[in-house]
Amino acid sequence: MKKAILIILLVLLADQALKVWVKLNFFYDSSIPILGDKGYLHFIENRGMAFGMEFGGTWGKLFLTLFRIAAVAAIGYSLFRLIQRGAGSRMVISISLILAGALGNIIDSTLYGVIFSASTPFQKAVLFPPDGGYAPLLHGAVVDMFYFPLIEGRLPGWLPFWGGEHFVFFRPVFNIADAAITVGIALFILAQRRQAHEVVAPAVD
Repeated sequence: MKKAILIILLVLLADQALKVWVKLNFFYDSSIPILGDKGYLHFIENRGMAFGMEFGGTWGKLFLTLFRIAAVAAIGYSLFRLIQRGAGSRMVISISLILAGALGNIIDSTLYGVIFSASTPFQKAVLFPPDGGYAPLLHGAVVDMFYFPLIEGRLPGWLPFWGGEHFVFFRPVFNIADAAITVGIALFILAQRRQAHEVVAPAVD
């Protein structure tokens, strides 16, 4: 249990500290290089689901936030039960990372609209603005900042539909919480495969 709590707290602290710093110090859609032309801190906000997809306007945003909260509660309960049953370290770490990442993004969508003013290309956000935040409770946007355009060019002209179009890999802008979820899912898959192998191996012997 201590390991899970430590992972969750460390991810949340790093995620929220960076988000608050970016929110208060960056103009919207501005960036600074961190790996030459292959990596940037690029401030944008995601008001919808993954990769910026919107979902049903104001009511859709409310439903999405409430759904995320319910999902986090379910993940938290699952983690508690796994620890009680003596699950392996890899499984506990993977679920802890997923839970921490989900919590990090929920804090944004739940509270950031209330505690921050709007970020624009011409004005930086203010914490606890006297005139109120940029959105009601549960309607905030998730702060993203990592952008790594590692490969950039044009697709071959012979490709159907997309031939000759400009492409960038890796295009999505993400945050520490997103990275924690991705790493957690990868570890979870590896843990499941290892568990399945350990079950099959004795049967083969």
